[in-house]
Amino acid sequence: MATDSTAGSSLSAQESAADALPPATGEAFRDAIARLPSGVNIVATAGPAGKAGFTATAVASVSDDPPTVLVCLNRKSPQNRLVRENAQFSINLLPKDAVTLANIFAGRTGLHLDDRFRHGDWTTLATGAPVLRGAIMALDCRLLSSQDVGSHTVYFGTVVATMTKPRDPDGAKEVLIYHDRHYGEA
Repeated sequence: MATDSTAGSSLSAQESAADALPPATGEAFRDAIARLPSGVNIVATAGPAGKAGFTATAVASVSDDPPTVLVCLNRKSPQNRLVRENAQFSINLLPKDAVTLANIFAGRTGLHLDDRFRHGDWTTLATGAPVLRGAIMALDCRLLSSQDVGSHTVYFGTVVATMTKPRDPDGAKEVLIYHDRHYGEA
């Protein structure tokens, strides 16, 4: 019986401490999530609606059967309409030396939509979405579905083709990451 009352007291103390915390704000969330290291990717699309690409860290695997991924994009972004209307996209994981390319596709250089593709060596795989030849890996995806969540659209894509750079035999760090609002490597 003593164990039950001790556990109850401990839980009440935890609940009281949680109740005393201020609610999570957008700024507090952005500060916290910035501490989560993420691979830096260029997501690209091309088709009847036009050609565009953007830098993204909100990219994740969803399933391997069938191969499915997700990408998050701000709903206010001009690329949002193009991804939806073209119904395909690629995900290109950047190598550690691609900071300039990451900044171009993040919109930090003033280049817009298809003008950004003058930088980098691009090809296509199955869907016609631009694929970066120097990417650590690239996934060529057909749009499966999308869901608006808060300020972003979550795009789900079925992976129809892949391209992978061979691993560095010495195990050197090769991937560009974004952590604590700075680029690094992993």
